[in-house]
Amino acid sequence: MTMALETVLAKAGLRVTADEFLTLVEDVAKRLSPPHPEPAAYFTPEQQVALTDVGLDLGGLREDDFEPRARALAAQTVLLDTALTVTDAARVLDVDTSRIRHRLAAGRLAGWKDRGSWRLPAWQFSDSGVLPGLEVVLAAMPSDQPPLVLAGFMTTPQTDFPLGDAAGTPRAWLLAGGDPRRVAAQAEMLGTPA
Repeated sequence: MTMALETVLAKAGLRVTADEFLTLVEDVAKRLSPPHPEPAAYFTPEQQVALTDVGLDLGGLREDDFEPRARALAAQTVLLDTALTVTDAARVLDVDTSRIRHRLAAGRLAGWKDRGSWRLPAWQFSDSGVLPGLEVVLAAMPSDQPPLVLAGFMTTPQTDFPLGDAAGTPRAWLLAGGDPRRVAAQAEMLGTPA
């Protein structure tokens, strides 16, 4: 299994060994909330009735369901592994590290603190520097949304961002010269109930 995992990691461009990856997975799994097999137990009986009346299934996972925590764990692990340090980002943008910290403080770059050091998600960079329109999108992003939500939004194909005949990701839309205000309008709704 180790060889197969190392092959997958190499194809994905992740810079870790299989053992390092599994250590990351274990670390992230410990930070995730514990599983709860019966979602209905989170709600009062009145809330359960209201939610089931509008069509929500509050039953536990079935045998054929994909474990949602595993999907979240994999996404978070990839986000952490591909994130840049301040030094990496400074090298990419050909600026001093103090400029990166200044941009983080001003909300002109996205990042989070991990064990006392800044980590910057790779999706916000392009071959020529910062993703075009990034500042507009980050300004609209609700501050209560975690980095994984923003990363998922920016890298998931959506019909609102067509590229040719297919749905594009907000990131690809911006790289293709799309209007960042369109992405910002969608980003500001993240975390808002539909």
